Amino acid sequence: MKPGYEYIMALKPLDHRLSPLSRCLVAERALTAAQASSAEQSALREAKPLVDFIAERGVLGSTELAKAISRGFHLPLLDLNAVELASCPRVIAPKLVRQYHALPLFQKGNQLYVGVADPSNMQSLDELQFHTGLRIQPVTVEHNKLSVYIDKYFGSLDSSMADLIEKDIEQQSSGGPRSSVATVESTAGLTEAENEEDAPIIRFVNKMLVDAFTRRASDIHLEPYERSYRVRFRMDGVLHEIVSPPTAWAERLAARIKVMARLDVAERRVPQDGAIKVRISSTRELDLRISTLPTLFGEKIVIRLLDSTPAMLDIDQLGYEPYQGKLYLEALRKPQGMILITGPTGSGKTVSLYTGLRILNKSEVNIATAEDPCEIKLVGANQVSINTKVGLTFAAALRAFLRQDPDIIMVGEIRDLETAEIAFKAAQTGHLVLSTLHTNDAPQTLTRLLNIGVEPFNVADTVDLVIAQRLVRCLCNNCKIPHDIPEHALLKTGFTPEEIQQGLQVFQANKGGCEQCAAGFKGRTGIYQVLPISEEISRIIMQGGTSMDIAAQAKTEGVTNLRRSGLNKVRDGITSLHEIYRVTVN
Repeated sequence: MKPGYEYIMALKPLDHRLSPLSRCLVAERALTAAQASSAEQSALREAKPLVDFIAERGVLGSTELAKAISRGFHLPLLDLNAVELASCPRVIAPKLVRQYHALPLFQKGNQLYVGVADPSNMQSLDELQFHTGLRIQPVTVEHNKLSVYIDKYFGSLDSSMADLIEKDIEQQSSGGPRSSVATVESTAGLTEAENEEDAPIIRFVNKMLVDAFTRRASDIHLEPYERSYRVRFRMDGVLHEIVSPPTAWAERLAARIKVMARLDVAERRVPQDGAIKVRISSTRELDLRISTLPTLFGEKIVIRLLDSTPAMLDIDQLGYEPYQGKLYLEALRKPQGMILITGPTGSGKTVSLYTGLRILNKSEVNIATAEDPCEIKLVGANQVSINTKVGLTFAAALRAFLRQDPDIIMVGEIRDLETAEIAFKAAQTGHLVLSTLHTNDAPQTLTRLLNIGVEPFNVADTVDLVIAQRLVRCLCNNCKIPHDIPEHALLKTGFTPEEIQQGLQVFQANKGGCEQCAAGFKGRTGIYQVLPISEEISRIIMQGGTSMDIAAQAKTEGVTNLRRSGLNKVRDGITSLHEIYRVTVN
């Protein structure tokens, strides 16, 4: 007997003009016969499945409906909140999961347990059994939770990716041949048939890269786990799960990307780094940085997308307040000295540096940069990528720069005393030096230099400007919503009584988002702490003062910290309080 038929046949003999689902609900006294008949007719007129109509119109509560169906069909009832999606088997094509509204839960031998809201739909169960070759065992779940979990199961999977995965699953479930990693490794010697087997993997990777570019993603994460595999994009600084390919694709996807980056495909025991150049259009190319990492269940791959477009912006477009941008421009105009930019990885330091370099980039000056690696190309600058394997360190590059008659030097990062001493020497001998450090704010940057061994008088006399920065997500202007916060809470947050009296309006993200944004956010902007080194701050440095002493003096001189800079963006309706709390501390 086909799965599910025994439950339908066990129903009490009621009005056979009703559907099996209606008869079940009437038998369980969840609906009267008149209510069931009326619901069926209405669902038929609206061309909706009966269970959808009942759940959406509130004829029965979702939980009450699921309990009645579970009792009537003698099926187990499962709360999807207790299900770990990562462990759900990827054995049903995405198209079928959505078409038949059936979520694969777990597999035991040749039996596949599937969560459904309407087990009376025998055609869908038969189709699933045909496509998977497994015996389908239905499990009752709540209708509203099922829709949510199906969306989570596949993330924001688009139709192109769904089609690729579906074709591969169908081939595997029908016993068709599978491509091995070796097939991808030796592409040149493949037959035409074998190349056709790898085509879905190639198209998937290409589509993934294009999607990441069009969604303005900065990174792609491909992550293998014991029973699942997921792809996430980092968009506006936050990771979003995009798609969950079959676990059988893990090695093939890793191999394809490693082939593109010219890495050793056979080596899976140690991390590897590589690069790919992708042509997006006839006039535009995208540089990709590839990093592989051996994990417990396979190789995790992270792809960083490097786009030089942000570096072509003006300073005011990066989010600087007018007075902050003025301080940066004044420091850039000086013939010598040092400008330091600080912040964690991914805070936009490189873009700020290159925006300054673009302003300075004229035919009459010689610009030299040393980075690890060079992320943005700037025509007119002599850019050097650090390669420690051959001895090309930051210090070695700086020594070479000083023999090349430079006017402006950019050092990707000051990591040690040797690099710092050469950079300070350059800044004191007629060169403008720009560089970065990893500290929490501008005052800590100055004490960090002292901690790595730079003499206090060198720091006090050489550093002209320190910029600390973070990137925050911008609210979508199309769907942002007001956020009502009591006055005492706004004062505690850091807003002034004058700002509140002037009619301060705070906004928050619309979590549902709209067609123009992702979860209520669209794009990012910077918040900054711009600290010019005044005579009083130089004195504190010379006397061995702490970062707290420097911060206190900076506050008296009107320098705003990162939190206050962020509150200005909240006041102007650019971002939300939650976003400022996420990236800053008091």
